[in-house]
Amino acid sequence: MIQRKTTKPVQVGSVTVGGGASIVIQSMTNTDTRDVTKSLAQIQALAAAGCEIVRLAVLDGDAAKALGEITTKSPLPVIADIHFDYRLALLAVEQGIHGLRLNPGNIGARWKVQEVVRAVKEQHIPIRIGVNAGSLEKELLEKYGGPTALGMVESALGHIRLLEDEGYDKIKVSLKASSVPLMLDAYRKIHEVVDYPLHVGVTEAGTVRSGVVKSAIGIGTLLAEGIGDTIRVSLTGDPVREIPIALEILRVLGLRQRSVELISCPTCGRTQVDLELLAEKVEERLAQLPPLNKPLKVAVMGCVVNGPGEASEADYGIAGGKGIGLLFRKGEIVARLPEEELLAALLHEIEEHVRDHQKL
Repeated sequence: MIQRKTTKPVQVGSVTVGGGASIVIQSMTNTDTRDVTKSLAQIQALAAAGCEIVRLAVLDGDAAKALGEITTKSPLPVIADIHFDYRLALLAVEQGIHGLRLNPGNIGARWKVQEVVRAVKEQHIPIRIGVNAGSLEKELLEKYGGPTALGMVESALGHIRLLEDEGYDKIKVSLKASSVPLMLDAYRKIHEVVDYPLHVGVTEAGTVRSGVVKSAIGIGTLLAEGIGDTIRVSLTGDPVREIPIALEILRVLGLRQRSVELISCPTCGRTQVDLELLAEKVEERLAQLPPLNKPLKVAVMGCVVNGPGEASEADYGIAGGKGIGLLFRKGEIVARLPEEELLAALLHEIEEHVRDHQKL
């Protein structure tokens, strides 16, 4: 069992981060925040996929004002992502947002920090201090000869002190880098010296092809060590694609019981059905399923060696042969079918399961 450090709990709307709560999945919209309709549509899609907190970029006053309607209608707690301009932070707070992503050292004079702290204190809004290796302060880059874990930790601690000096401790911290080894080193170091909840992720991870690998290794390694309270898998493009990856990382580590699991064999020379196509079609359908009140395990196997055994341990499964296949339900063979009928038969079983176990 993974032993997690118990950090200070922070409340982001209705979601608790840290304090022993389940690890929270979050993402960030890539719509123009000023376009309320598109932003809400993407938030709805993220929520349907399993996202639990959403962050939006606030580039100007119009974007900040749009947060009022977005926050009111959003199914998820909303975090405003602010850089440099404390006035945008104040305006976002006025709109009813649930959290800020803001580095107090980047917004100027001490009185500006005090203004922001005063506003968030009144509304009980947490702040995430987000240190990024790619935008480390110039003096720290010079001190350490470039972006290093020590420099990132020093940056985070400096921002934390600015808030603590104002009597504010509703803080989350992230230390992201596109380099997985650097990111791991930074999080391990900050983990030793603060008890604030940590937001874990690999920034600028890349496309689905490269970003999934980097995120799985970076995020998964830290979670396996008990480090992290909330995660974001950062991928180029549609943020909705991030959520199944995050869920799978948590499921593989035993940190989240995902309602749907697909297992399929890698194929070999014994495979005599088009298993890749079958598995892809089943995966597409499973991704569209609504939340279920009971876990579902589906197996798509390619031959008679391991196939029947694996398929029989799943709720539903198929095991291929030479142009034919076996359909399993709860460990029992229920049909022997031609290859072209396997997919429809398996999907029918899954649809019946959904009707019986969909959450109301």
